Amino acid sequence: MHLFSMFLKFQHHLYCLCLPQIRVKPDHTGVVTDGVKHSMNPFCEIAVEEAVKLKEKKLVKEVVAVSCGPQQVQETIRTALAMGADRGIHVEVSGKDYETLGPLQVSKILAALAKKEQADLIILGKQVADFRDSGTFASEVNIEADKLKVVREVDGGLETIKIKLPAVVTADLRLNTPRYATLPNIMKAKKKKIANVKPADLGVDVSSRLEVLKVDEPPQRQAGVKVETVNDLVGKLKEAGTI
Repeated sequence: MHLFSMFLKFQHHLYCLCLPQIRVKPDHTGVVTDGVKHSMNPFCEIAVEEAVKLKEKKLVKEVVAVSCGPQQVQETIRTALAMGADRGIHVEVSGKDYETLGPLQVSKILAALAKKEQADLIILGKQVADFRDSGTFASEVNIEADKLKVVREVDGGLETIKIKLPAVVTADLRLNTPRYATLPNIMKAKKKKIANVKPADLGVDVSSRLEVLKVDEPPQRQAGVKVETVNDLVGKLKEAGTI
């Protein structure tokens, strides 16, 4: 079985251990991303971990990590390789196309790439908008012959479903605990292959259907007010027009 562990990486999903101050561009077309380190988000770490665990159980033959974005996202792919992925694919999207890259364009890229690679299973972080062959919010995943058994977290508790392969699974927080990449594995990851492709190579048009009119910083938060009694609190809320 061939498995894709895919994780998406574009400007709205960046995070760092030390978060930089978010600054709006002077022309109000977006936020400043220069100097921001590209890192894998927590749900995608869980997705990669689950893919590697399936390989360790000898249920899959290969784990491929995929990331969409500029050259810097290769750092994120290397992290996945250090966690145990076999090889990486960098779908290079930069400049204005990167700034407007959204879920629709990314889903088209991943669909085309999965078809080209003949992937049987795609594991993503969080949730996808799909209506069939998709196990969302997975807290447990098992492969049984040509089917996938997925335990999903729903409002009323847990739901167990079986779906035919090929399939898409999105990881919930309780699916697993991602491993730390050890120094030896980090060194090995440097020798693993990362292929570079462009959306055009996959026949995908990444032009956006959305137009950003303006991006503004949120208003400054006002200082809080201490009150002595509940009556004082109600009075303040009435003055502010809240109630």
